[in-house]
Amino acid sequence: MKLDIMTMSLLSKYVSLIFPDYRFEKILLEFERTMSMELDFTQEAKNSERTASCFRKNDVVKVPHVFWVDDLDFLRKADISPTKVVLRPIAKMNVFIVQVAKALIELFGEMIFIHGFVHGDPHPGNILVSPRGQGRFSLVLLDHGIYKELDPKFRLDYCKLWKALISLDVQKILELGEQFGVGKYAKYFPLIFTGRTIDSKSALGTQISGEEKTRIKQDLNSLGMDDISSFMESLPPDFLVILRTDGLLRSILGNLGAPRHVRLLAYAKCAIYGHEEQSRLGSELARLLVQFNDYKHKAKDKLSWMLQKISREVLGWYKALM
Repeated sequence: MKLDIMTMSLLSKYVSLIFPDYRFEKILLEFERTMSMELDFTQEAKNSERTASCFRKNDVVKVPHVFWVDDLDFLRKADISPTKVVLRPIAKMNVFIVQVAKALIELFGEMIFIHGFVHGDPHPGNILVSPRGQGRFSLVLLDHGIYKELDPKFRLDYCKLWKALISLDVQKILELGEQFGVGKYAKYFPLIFTGRTIDSKSALGTQISGEEKTRIKQDLNSLGMDDISSFMESLPPDFLVILRTDGLLRSILGNLGAPRHVRLLAYAKCAIYGHEEQSRLGSELARLLVQFNDYKHKAKDKLSWMLQKISREVLGWYKALM
């Protein structure tokens, strides 16, 4: 792995010499971190168990059980017979493909917006569809080596961003863009995530007009490699993971033939829930702190009263003895 990283680093430096505007070293560092995680099998097992815990109440999502074994002799002597698994194209299963797409994007929407613990490699080989009869199915999530735990503030801001994207709240989008550090490039967030411009008149999930397409093409043609590098450099590390994961998911949904609104509605629902849940927890915490302070003051007053009472009684006994 070290040789691969060194090779990529060397190539990146050579490219940057030829193209000075090429500045993707940050992505290389993220790749190195990701590869290190991929080879840590103990951490992979922990990630698997944590994900299973997050979705323990979801009867659609299944995560293979982890068996922790310390005795290597047990493994050598154990009679582990391979299980025959028959893989079939999803089109030949008795399931509704759009429902599979909906369940998949809701699974990752919950990971991103609610749990803040995201599977970083959702390619088709890591997601199995297991038919359960009568059109029902399970999603079996494999390969838990690459995960990203989102910064709590980033997760909350990302929830806010999606709420703003859905309602096309321009002011909020630009404001959050400043918080994410992308500045003027925040105007491209609606285009990147929802496929419409920041001043679009098209309804969410619908095709944009020909006029908008022309305007987008002209705008994008004005961007150079320096703009792309600046945008990528300014993004928080969590954002890079989100972009990659979302790109893979959009590809899968496209191959399944799912309408665009399936992803948009799922993300919107999860973003709203993630934001409101955080607000609710914040309010609950504030309420508990108020109660705690109230109890603390009452206990302090009670203790002071008891000490004064004891002091008076002791003083009375002392005077009686004198």
